[in-house]
Amino acid sequence: MANSQPQIWTKWHARLHKKLLSNKELLPKGASLLVAVSGGQDSMAMLQLLLDLQGLHKWKLYVWHGDHGWHSKSGIISQELQSWCKKNHLKVLINQSTKKKINSEEAARNWRYEQLILTAKILSSQGESSPCNYVLTGHTSSDKAETLLQNLARGTDLAGLSSLPESRKLLENIQLIRPLLIFNRQETAQICQDMSLPVWLDPSNKNTHLSRNRIRYQVLPVLEDLYPGCSSRMASLAERLSYYKKDQQSMAHLLLNYFQVKSNLILCRESLSGLPLTARATILANWLKQNGVPSLTANQLEALSQKIGKRMPPGQLNLKQNWKITWIRELIKLEHPSFNNSKNSH
Repeated sequence: MANSQPQIWTKWHARLHKKLLSNKELLPKGASLLVAVSGGQDSMAMLQLLLDLQGLHKWKLYVWHGDHGWHSKSGIISQELQSWCKKNHLKVLINQSTKKKINSEEAARNWRYEQLILTAKILSSQGESSPCNYVLTGHTSSDKAETLLQNLARGTDLAGLSSLPESRKLLENIQLIRPLLIFNRQETAQICQDMSLPVWLDPSNKNTHLSRNRIRYQVLPVLEDLYPGCSSRMASLAERLSYYKKDQQSMAHLLLNYFQVKSNLILCRESLSGLPLTARATILANWLKQNGVPSLTANQLEALSQKIGKRMPPGQLNLKQNWKITWIRELIKLEHPSFNNSKNSH
């Protein structure tokens, strides 16, 4: 059984503990937590800090490890991590795959989240009095900066620039939590050193054919040399943008209610066209999402926003899954074959 407080209390413990006390809903007292651990420095630092703080917060900890099968030593890492967890009285669950099945960064990421969700469901079914509603990953502020650069280079909107939020829903009852965003990669390395933690290095993390690794080892070091501390500033910007995005979505929701006419499938074009182009696009994106319509790209939303502007002629746009948007002089309507269109007519 965990002690009520860590035997060793460091500045790292204090920082995470303070963060959790400032937001008690992030990792509630007594919650069951499924901690994703690769064996690298970030996830090992997270696991040890959580293990040390377990007595204070009364969590039930489970460890999940994904063996991608991308290199010859992946099985050894799984075995050694399992042994370490056993010594520390932690239950570890391992899923295995192969390079043939998951042959890209995106496929590997999707596989990890699929397995984490499935594992959390299994744990919840086994302990209904304390369901496993929280999945934790070891992303740091350094990952946040890398993701911002990667998405910026690809071409993205505000959602992409404000990626890697502190928490987000995986399913209705399963929340993804990133408790280490208050640390950077240099700090997690120091945590592992200070606490004499084992760290298993994945050779694929050094593979510069992978886009994220190229940003990590080739792009960011150059930027840090030119502008020291830029990674932390980029991570802070991404965090501020995430708050801006939430504010934007809240205001868009309020405006959407104002623009709806009788039905949530009909908007007042006359009022909506009075807004700036970007505001129109935001309202339309929320409207489509609210009605379960497949999302449009940023370019498609901009084009649609222009077409419904003042003095523009009537028209229509066919969408995926048999959805259709029609606009006349005063109204914009969403239509689908499954609806009785006569009920939605003005």
